[in-house]
Amino acid sequence: MIVNLPDGSQKQLEEGATVADVATSIGAGLARAALAGKIDGNFADLTSVVPDGATVEIITAKSPEALGIMRHSAAHVMAEAVQELFPGAQIGFGPQTDDGFFYDFALPSPISTDNFAAIEEKMAEIVKRDEPFVREVVSRDEAKRIFADQRLKLEHIDDIPEGEEISIYRHGNFVDLCSGPHVARAGMIGPFKLMKTAGAYWKGDSNNEMLTRIYGTAFFDKKALKEHLHNLEEAEKRDHRKLGRELGIYMMDPMAGVGLPMYLPKGARIIRTLQEWLRRDLYQRGYEEVITPHIYNADVWKTSGHYGFYHDNMYFFQINEGTDEEPRYSEYGVKPMNCPGHVMLYKNDLHSYRDLPLRYFEFGTVYRHEMSGVVHGLLRARGFTQDDAHVFCTKDQVVDEVVAILELVNYIMSTFGFTYEAEISTRPEKSIGTDEMWEHATDSLKKACEIRGLAYDINEGDGAFYGPKIDIKVKDAIGRTWQCSTVQIDFNMPMRFGLTYRTAENTEETPWMLHRAIFGSIERFLGILIEHYAGALPLWLAPVQVAVMPIADRHKEAAAEFAGELWAVGGRVEVYDQNEPMKVKIAKAQHDKIPYMIIIGDNEMEEKTVSVRERSEGDLGQWDRAKFIDVIRDAAL
Repeated sequence: MIVNLPDGSQKQLEEGATVADVATSIGAGLARAALAGKIDGNFADLTSVVPDGATVEIITAKSPEALGIMRHSAAHVMAEAVQELFPGAQIGFGPQTDDGFFYDFALPSPISTDNFAAIEEKMAEIVKRDEPFVREVVSRDEAKRIFADQRLKLEHIDDIPEGEEISIYRHGNFVDLCSGPHVARAGMIGPFKLMKTAGAYWKGDSNNEMLTRIYGTAFFDKKALKEHLHNLEEAEKRDHRKLGRELGIYMMDPMAGVGLPMYLPKGARIIRTLQEWLRRDLYQRGYEEVITPHIYNADVWKTSGHYGFYHDNMYFFQINEGTDEEPRYSEYGVKPMNCPGHVMLYKNDLHSYRDLPLRYFEFGTVYRHEMSGVVHGLLRARGFTQDDAHVFCTKDQVVDEVVAILELVNYIMSTFGFTYEAEISTRPEKSIGTDEMWEHATDSLKKACEIRGLAYDINEGDGAFYGPKIDIKVKDAIGRTWQCSTVQIDFNMPMRFGLTYRTAENTEETPWMLHRAIFGSIERFLGILIEHYAGALPLWLAPVQVAVMPIADRHKEAAAEFAGELWAVGGRVEVYDQNEPMKVKIAKAQHDKIPYMIIIGDNEMEEKTVSVRERSEGDLGQWDRAKFIDVIRDAAL
């Protein structure tokens, strides 16, 4: 039979050949490295038989899919270890995840991280046995016989639709319902580590029993595992929820509601500094600032389409616009986005091609009903402020406008030391607009990236129904990826609201509309910044830039005077004039991650100098006062 390979070449093999046979026919090295494969794009074990004419791809540890397959096998080994150590354990589901794997259990006795050492030791023993993972297809009756003592699996079998193939995997004495694939043998599983336990409802339904979920991770080498564990430790230290509380940046109060951050003075100062910095730059780039309401009559949301498509994620309420005797109720909705307001502002006046492009921006606070289970500090909140802008332009102006937006993205992200990648999402199955509009819009986004020298991936079919988009994904200090900036082309809203402009030929045309946000959500961006910098924000953005510390009471007046000089050049200063030892004051400033500490005593007063400490470099010695004032002046907006 003939087997096709991904590079277009072919191999002739005996009928009944397996994926492993295909790897061997290519080369002995590939056969040794093979973990699994794909047959016509579908995952398959090495033992899977290849049909005549199929295309076969060999998966090795270097393949992007390999880690997930190996982790899935590690999950089975963990379940086998738990069953050996805890007889009677009932097994649920055990998939791989982006960070590792987990397995759900109904256990005869409670389990905690104290049990991890014993489970890991048993897993190591199972891996050392190097037994194969063997797939079998069984009937429904056979499956029920095999899992007669596993009530969760019996329930899962009943959920499998009639006629659907039922497969199991055996590994030593362990057996599980599973579609696979797995590595060929347990010895192929790399270094692993159990991470934590948590409660999880069976099938994710809160009406079902609570199971014990054990999380683990695995990698192909010890170095990668060590790096992952280090990054997890770093992420925990950098958690913006912890630092936000410790540094007095923001708080949450259950009385206010889930996912509604409240900024303390330091947090408000950071937010305003970010906004003012971006505001000044946007004015120079030809944007005009607007302010729109937080609520609109429901008719606005019906016209925009949000009422029908986004209703469950919005907050609606009734207002009596009549009297108590003759009530007349109108429905209003709190805005989940700013675009309808900007569209109405555009429609307020007549426009010609000479007015375009028209760029409106707003720091607009919006509210979205996120499920409480997904709310996560500032990174996913119900109330947040977008650095939102909408550009109304002609079809021929799209490329230049997107290039300008990408230049702004680069300026913002490079300021914070972020590297980033671009992803263009194309037309989904359900969409509006003509083929010509989609082709022009998508090509415009690609061309803009190419002009900027910005490499991009294509996310096929994942654009919005109203147009394609570019998403910018930034990498932080410990290598995590965050989706921040976006540029979206919208055919829908200008048409829904009947926007037009008069062309040079004196005809009426519908403008093209670009949605764009650079920070995205300012809350989310701040959360990312806190974690990126581990709370030690750069000098220009730090809510307190300088802590001035008099050594004794007789130095307080000089300290206050110097603090006034710093405030005069735009500095943000606190005077630590409490009657405390200097080491306590320094420790407090270090805890609050204040960039500079200024110490003033007898010598400094006499010589008109200041002693300077920097939060990471420590003691920088005595400086001339004017020199330090220049440092703070240069950091001011």
